[in-house]
Amino acid sequence: MINISLEIEKLVKFALSKNLITKWDTIQVRNAILDILNLDVFEEVEGEVPLEDSPDILENISKWAVENNVIEDSIVYKDILESRIMAEVIPKQGEIVKEFYENFKESPKKSTDRYYEISRASNYIMTKRVAKDLHWTTKTEYGTLEITVNLSKPEKDPKAIAAEKFAVQTNYPKCLLCIENAGYKGRVNHPPRKNHRIIPVELGGDQWYLQYSPYVYYNEHAIVLSEKHEPMKISKGSMKKLLEFIELFPHYFVGSNADLPIVGGSILSHDHFQGGNYEFPMAKAEVEYKFNVSKFPNIKAGIVNWPMSVIRISSKNREELLDFANEILEKWRAYSDETVGIHAFSNETPHNTITPIARRRNDEFELDLVLRNNRTSDTHPLGIFHPHEEYHNIKKENIGLIEVMGLAVLPGRLKEEINILTEYLSKGNSLESIKNDEKVSKHYPWITSIKENIGNNIEEDIKKEIGIVFSKVLECSGVYKRDEIGQEAFKKFIATL
Repeated sequence: MINISLEIEKLVKFALSKNLITKWDTIQVRNAILDILNLDVFEEVEGEVPLEDSPDILENISKWAVENNVIEDSIVYKDILESRIMAEVIPKQGEIVKEFYENFKESPKKSTDRYYEISRASNYIMTKRVAKDLHWTTKTEYGTLEITVNLSKPEKDPKAIAAEKFAVQTNYPKCLLCIENAGYKGRVNHPPRKNHRIIPVELGGDQWYLQYSPYVYYNEHAIVLSEKHEPMKISKGSMKKLLEFIELFPHYFVGSNADLPIVGGSILSHDHFQGGNYEFPMAKAEVEYKFNVSKFPNIKAGIVNWPMSVIRISSKNREELLDFANEILEKWRAYSDETVGIHAFSNETPHNTITPIARRRNDEFELDLVLRNNRTSDTHPLGIFHPHEEYHNIKKENIGLIEVMGLAVLPGRLKEEINILTEYLSKGNSLESIKNDEKVSKHYPWITSIKENIGNNIEEDIKKEIGIVFSKVLECSGVYKRDEIGQEAFKKFIATL
């Protein structure tokens, strides 16, 4: 039986240990939690209160709340309750912003370190769920690629799905990235954000905000978002913001998804970037072909050894780098080469754009500009430069910023499918079993083609082959293929610069 008073005291102790509250706040915080749980009385706890992490404490409180009919037994209502509770034990928005910029005076890293700590401690970043994700790496001809199978985002249960039918339909907040999410209570059809705080950052003369992703895919997975709910737009202005951001936070990279369907991210309706304190595989890739541009003699430029089509440019001069980046963008938007299937327009519909990524290399600013094209065809209805159908058993979704940089985000179904395939491949007549099992039959052609590569360590070998498929998926998404024809065509575009 759960002692709810003990769980409340654990949470108070946790908050004190993370400097989320002071000792003068403890009574108020305790009473606020009692109010949320519809309790009138707090029973004194005898003995030493153990120090535990917030997700474990909140799990116990939610369990108690279900058992005592405070909430329904649903992940949606548990999340709403836990968000409400944590909102009472973390500082208000203004206090966090004040602390952030006081730390910033000492160092940008100190400010983000503390903000990230608060975001984890508040359970806004779902650390316990993120820990469920599968992770591994695979060595390829392009270096070591990273793979994650996304298991952290919970699926809605039948109760929540049924409740959605009767939920009030509203456009507040307009999307998951809008600043109105900060402190929002949540509902069955919108996640709770009572424990969410955001940091104002001015970029390009506009008001933007810094926050972290609740389901981080890498260290300090940050989201930088516009104050206004406006569509994604790759432009000189957006690249200026990227460069300004890494000047403010030189220990972070920052990049933007492309601004067209198919080659863009999952949310095109709200202008935003993603960044963080992390070095992706693409950042480690070397330049394999260098070129000079007479108009910009101080800029280093080249093509990166990468499955997608990447131009890397760098300079100590931020403004000059921005001018060249914009020239590449403008040239690419209008560029066509029918010999390799690149068409800039279909009538008035544009197809060419870029995925830009900014980082610091010592005292230099560096931009990786990934050339993208979102054209479709009868053969490839989901996208010509998109994961091809032969790889849809592993990856069918858009190739966004994170994957462009070498981290695959794969669907959660693969965990079970890897286990089933491992079981079948450990027995005789495995191919026939795979072919006849509807859960994994989609993998039959692929497994047939790689069976000779599967040794005694079956599961690890399957994961290795999944990593190789990811490299092939990135090759599909590259506008210039890695063969001689593709690379000569790439250099032909470079010559226009």
